[in-house]
Order: sequence, then C-alpha cells, then structure tokens
Amino acid sequence: MTATESQTEVQPAEPPVDAPASLIPAALPLQPEDPPRVGEFWLRGRLGANAAGYLYTASDERGRNAVVAMMTEGSADDAAARDRFVFAVDSLPEDVVLAHNDEDDDDLALWAALGPIREDDGSSAASDERLLAERRGEDVLSAVLMDRIPQPGRRRGPEFRHYWENRRRPGLFRIWPLPWPTALRPASWAAIWYALATMLLLMALSLLLAWFLFKDSPPLDPPPVIPTPTNTVTTTITPTTPPPGTENPTPDPTGSVPITPVPTGPPSATNPGDKF
Repeated sequence: MTATESQTEVQPAEPPVDAPASLIPAALPLQPEDPPRVGEFWLRGRLGANAAGYLYTASDERGRNAVVAMMTEGSADDAAARDRFVFAVDSLPEDVVLAHNDEDDDDLALWAALGPIREDDGSSAASDERLLAERRGEDVLSAVLMDRIPQPGRRRGPEFRHYWENRRRPGLFRIWPLPWPTALRPASWAAIWYALATMLLLMALSLLLAWFLFKDSPPLDPPPVIPTPTNTVTTTITPTTPPPGTENPTPDPTGSVPITPVPTGPPSATNPGDKF
C-alpha cells in the first residue's frame, strides 16, 4: 500500500452535513495501548487512525469537548514528520487549537486538541462542530502522511512508502501526576470501600495469627540464678577432652559439680613411716 493509497484504519461513515447528531456514529472504545489522558484532556474513544496518528474524542475538567490528533510511535520518531505535524497545526486558526504539547519534547509524541465542540444536544450545530473538528484532525494527520499531495505527471518507478508505517502504536506519552478520575460513580466508591475493608480484615487476621504462633514461645532472656545450699558452690563446666591418665568423673546431670570445702583446722599427727 503506497502513501497515496493509505486510508484511515477506522473511519466513521460520513453523514450529510445537515444530518441530526443522532446519526453520527459513536467513537470506538479505547484500546489498552491508548493513553487515558494527554495534557488536560481525558480521552473518551477512538474516532479514526492511519499510519501517521490517531484521532480521539476527548474532554477536559472544564467541560470542553475536543478532537485530539496524536502521532504514532513511528511518525513521532521522524523529525521531518514532526515538522509537518507542527506546520499543519500552526496553519489552523488560533481559536481552533485548544491545546497542544511542546514540539521540543523529542521523546514524546506530538498531539493537538482541536475544537471547540459544544455539548451534544441533538442539534445540527453540535454535529457540524464535531465533524469540522474531525476533518481538521484528518487534515493534520494527512499532512504528516503526505497522502493528499497531488502527484505531478505519471507515477513511475517503485512505490513510495514511509519507513515507519508499520509502527502504528500510539506514540509515547507522559502522565504526571498519575490520572485519577475527578468524579466517581457509586459503583466506583463501593469498590474502593470494599477494597479498603478487605485490606483491614487481612491485616487484623495477620496480627491474630502472629499472636497465636508466638504466645507460647519460651522467653529469650536467661533464667534467674537459683541460690545453692550452704558450703557449696555451683559452677558450670564446659565439656572438654581430659588429658590421658586422668580420671573422668561422671558429671552431674545438671551440669554442676559440688566442691567439698577443705577443712581449715590444725594438721593431724601422722606416722612418719607412712611416707615410705
């Protein structure tokens, strides 16, 4: 498929200009790779896509509706494609471009919010504003893809194709602070309170199990010293290998050996013959 033959992947049917708003097809749901928010605009659904970028329906916290044109991953990496996107956005009237990111963000995909679009009240004016914003977004992406440039003369030679046309994922985006819905429905609040109650219940159950596991464990401090009877001293003997030729008395089962005190009275008379 050449650049001049490439069409948008998802194109809503083109109703007549005077058709009521109810005949305008709704946007397709967002895919997991789509950003939930760019700048101050929350994306609601896909309106169209081609190799150059995507069209989203979006709205901000102030209630402004817009159509967001955002480059793909492949086109955002091409410096010439980024310049064509910026030139196409700058060529639009100033009151049409509601917001856009900085062109110096080389690591992010360029995007622009086009509008304004009034609330869908069923009138033809609301549908006309939305269709006009969609056409302007398509013109911006077509300028990047260069598929509406008239071909001078007869086409000869190999077909022209952008090297980045196969990289059609949405371009890189940055969200900080993290997105958080400004208005929660009752079901969302119920889910939050249910998750909080479950977390508190698990914490209480963990503390109860820890108390049952460690309530009967022995104390870590050493036991107090028990006083021994009079004229005895309790000592702790570390088992060692006795030297050869020495007696190995059987130690007390408790690990202590009583020591008999030495009498301190006068020496008794001995027979000198006992020495021999």
